[in-house]
Amino acid sequence: MSTYIQLDQHDGIAHITFARPERLNAFNFDMGRQYRDACLAAVADPHTRAILITAQGPSFCAGGDVLAMAESKAPGSAITDSARVINEGILALTESPIPVVAAVRGAVAGGGIGLMLAADYVIAGAGLRVAGKYADVGLSPDLGVSTLLARAIGERRALQLMLTNRELDADQALEYGLVAEVAQNADVSARKIAERWVGSASGALGQAKRLIRAHSQRPFAESLDDEAVTIGEAYEREEAKTRIGAFAAASAQRKESR
Repeated sequence: MSTYIQLDQHDGIAHITFARPERLNAFNFDMGRQYRDACLAAVADPHTRAILITAQGPSFCAGGDVLAMAESKAPGSAITDSARVINEGILALTESPIPVVAAVRGAVAGGGIGLMLAADYVIAGAGLRVAGKYADVGLSPDLGVSTLLARAIGERRALQLMLTNRELDADQALEYGLVAEVAQNADVSARKIAERWVGSASGALGQAKRLIRAHSQRPFAESLDDEAVTIGEAYEREEAKTRIGAFAAASAQRKESR
């Protein structure tokens, strides 16, 4: 079996790379299984403090491999099963309290949008082109696109993007809120973000991610109570005690120097 997804776990960073550049990193059945396995392994490793997602070649992900679908003559049930396998990887990333950063460029189409939005922080490179493209091949959104896209940019804009052939470039994706920033070298910028997370209070960052990701799935009162319990638990951890002590010491030093 070819290796379409690479996983490198080093120095607290789990680096997932899409490695099918000759097909614009479009997912076939094997790539979907490898993606699921890599995501599960990344979040299960107790040493992982940040997850970095990049892609080989000119494009991040062109969605599903339509040519492979046509060649395989697979029934709809096989497509459903494959989507569910990939969904396991997406859920692993979005439900884990480990922050995820992705570097995207070139084509991000169809399900590639869902894979992009499974990351918590997205950096776009020049040449980015985001488009639905589902209707072009008579298919409907998958891999979380209908939900994650609407959450990211709002229902009306999500509808506009899915119901037309409109493409967004990097600057437009930034304006829409699909990406956090545009960089000359998105891969380098994304790794710097991951390294910064490893060196920071990653436990606190992870809980912030978890709380924000969960807000739309429950009543406000439940979110308030979760916040209250979580900050109390964070306060008891050594990480917070050390940082609070350092903040207090620095504050006292500033007063003395005045």
